[in-house]
Amino acid sequence: MTFDLLTYSAERREWVEKALDRFVPPQTATPESLHRSVRYSLFCGGKRLRPLLTIAGAEVVGGNPEHVLALACAVECIHTFSLIHDDLPAIDNDDLRRGHPTNHKVFGEAIAILSGDALLALSFELIGKCRENCSADRVIRVLDIIARATGTDGMVGGQVVDIESERKDDLDVDTVKWIHGRKTGALLTASLVGGAILAGADADQEQALTSFGEKIGLAFQITDDLLDIYGDALKIGKPVGSDLKHDKATYPKVLGLERSQMLAQDAHDSAVAALSMFGDKAEPLKALAAYIIGREQ
Repeated sequence: MTFDLLTYSAERREWVEKALDRFVPPQTATPESLHRSVRYSLFCGGKRLRPLLTIAGAEVVGGNPEHVLALACAVECIHTFSLIHDDLPAIDNDDLRRGHPTNHKVFGEAIAILSGDALLALSFELIGKCRENCSADRVIRVLDIIARATGTDGMVGGQVVDIESERKDDLDVDTVKWIHGRKTGALLTASLVGGAILAGADADQEQALTSFGEKIGLAFQITDDLLDIYGDALKIGKPVGSDLKHDKATYPKVLGLERSQMLAQDAHDSAVAALSMFGDKAEPLKALAAYIIGREQ
């Protein structure tokens, strides 16, 4: 029987939505402008891919998905913080995100910046809540992994080098891999591996999932780059061509379309191969990998 990713994802996204609503202060909490802004960006759509990876990471090693929901919400908070800040005039200067006006267009730049700050702080508070169901040693390990994936050797560092690489004609593929391995791949991998660690993964399982995460992060970013060229703006939720406009460091820029597509497929195949030790329990992750490389948004 073919694995039903649609049903699997819908069920787990509902868990995440309910948990986020429970964990995030209501719009009426003081300061109201901040909490309206946070909720605006957090609940305006999105694939919830990172939370899904966290839950799937726990399940593939036999863990209880309810025990990692706080971590799943934490990584979505970090992802949303990064989107709010990326959209700001000082960085990508985007007007639309997921088909809606970007946060700073609605709430102003100051509140947008502070909303991102608040989401980042909340994420680590939520990881701390995992102590209710998981050992303190494992929670501390996950705190370290998520912090590294977010900071100067992860998402933030990748974003900086991405900005500094705009409009450079001498980029090579290794530089692009460095940027996006940190800007995109690090948090995707940490989300997956973090869920597995909290659920009791052993060293071999952790290594296999790390390999899967890194490869699927590569496939995700290449697909993102390609969608910016030939994607449907209505499906993506923002205008296409932003990377070309800013002359960004992308895989199509350094490799061309055909080689980029081949690299994405190779990354997908390597990711799936890394899951061999998990047998049928890996079906959700395999289905997510197929979705990532075949998505239209």
